[in-house]
Amino acid sequence: MNFSQSRIVSSMVGTDFIGASPPGFFVSWKSYPKVAVAPLSALPSEVSEISDLPEKWYGLSQEKIISFRESLLRSYKTMPVSLASNPDYELLDFQEIAMSSNIFELEVKLKEKPRLETSFDSFSAPLGPSAKLDKVQLIENPRVPKELDYYTSDTDVKSNTALIDLFKKGFPVSTLAKVLSSGALGVKKNRKIVPTRWSITAVDSNISKYFIEEKISQNKVLDSFNLFHSKYLDNDFWVLLMPYPWSFEQIECWLPGGVWTKEASNYNILSDSELNSGLKGYPDETEGAYFASRLAVAEYLVDKNLNAAAIIFREIGKDYAVPLGVWQIRENVRAALKEPALSFSNFDLALDFLSKKLTVPIEQYKKKSALISHFKSQTRLSQWF
Repeated sequence: MNFSQSRIVSSMVGTDFIGASPPGFFVSWKSYPKVAVAPLSALPSEVSEISDLPEKWYGLSQEKIISFRESLLRSYKTMPVSLASNPDYELLDFQEIAMSSNIFELEVKLKEKPRLETSFDSFSAPLGPSAKLDKVQLIENPRVPKELDYYTSDTDVKSNTALIDLFKKGFPVSTLAKVLSSGALGVKKNRKIVPTRWSITAVDSNISKYFIEEKISQNKVLDSFNLFHSKYLDNDFWVLLMPYPWSFEQIECWLPGGVWTKEASNYNILSDSELNSGLKGYPDETEGAYFASRLAVAEYLVDKNLNAAAIIFREIGKDYAVPLGVWQIRENVRAALKEPALSFSNFDLALDFLSKKLTVPIEQYKKKSALISHFKSQTRLSQWF
């Protein structure tokens, strides 16, 4: 049992708790369309503005991240997702919590003692103790940024329009996902509470799609094969940008010896891809990881005024003991793209270099990859000059 969890419970008088929100907010996907909606709070001495802000976690150890996530109490109440179209006072308070830009104190009254647990999910960050909520009282007023207040107050603007504009104004994915989850965005009659795992993917997917269709397609195509690298939390990322119009592929392999691959004798490689015509359907093999990587690459290309095809090679080692959420994928790719690139004049040279760096034989990636096969069969105009 985590010490922070036990401290939260021992600090309670009965089932009451005076705490602080980082701000933090979570919505479960189970039992949809009735979902558990939960403000997150911790002891004031243990809460930090980064407790629910994954964009600030890159470089922290797995143990550190789990530790401060375990210190957050998830006090939940079940609500129908349609309540967001006509929210009651309680949901309005929850929405303020999700939108806040500051740490603030609140009083939490529970219906029961919290269950001491830590849960892990491949989409969202780890979660600590949980209990059914009776009532939450805001002791201090959350500060809601004026840009968020504008879009939550405007009930005629589509949520996607709001998300794109807010992202361009500098709001991080994690904040936008919380606000979308709370049901505070969109045309009034269509507003819904959105499970956190879905809202994260929606933000990554919709913003990257906008960049690809409206920005990247207008840019100059990259003129060489550029390779970038990062490694964090035993996730080894190689990002290959290629001199072709936008296409994208996420290829990943959980290496033997990990928590899900202890008995594995062969490499199980997963892959999803899209060509210039766009993604067809849902990336069933790599799921949310696909969109998290795609957003990181798309925002880089927009920033550099470039157009390129991209292949992400991700190898997950045995020391990545539990899933921590897709934030680390997005931040790993972002970190890679901040490093100087290795530049190659042709595809074969880039793949040959990669073959010496990857644990999995490059031939296995070639067999799985749709884009390697596609671009190896293409003839570039420059080859004739």
